[in-house]
Amino acid sequence: MARVVVDVMLKPEILDPQGKAVHGALPRLGFEGIADVRQGKRFELQVEGEVTEARLAEVHRMAETLLSNPVIEDFEVHVEGVASGKHRA
Repeated sequence: MARVVVDVMLKPEILDPQGKAVHGALPRLGFEGIADVRQGKRFELQVEGEVTEARLAEVHRMAETLLSNPVIEDFEVHVEGVASGKHRA
């Protein structure tokens, strides 16, 4: 079994109120030097069998139709522990 990860983030031009709230709280808690914070979602999928290009394409379709809102979010699909498995939306 392999783990395929889908990271979902708001597009850069979309306001991120949760990220802004965290960014504002950090200095009050004594954490300095952070220029910006963006909050996102992470989905970890346990895949049966080998992770093929066809399987990654299927996960990409899952991300487009269910795991993200392509109008306001970008996503990245990668196989955990495999640097060459990254695919950006």
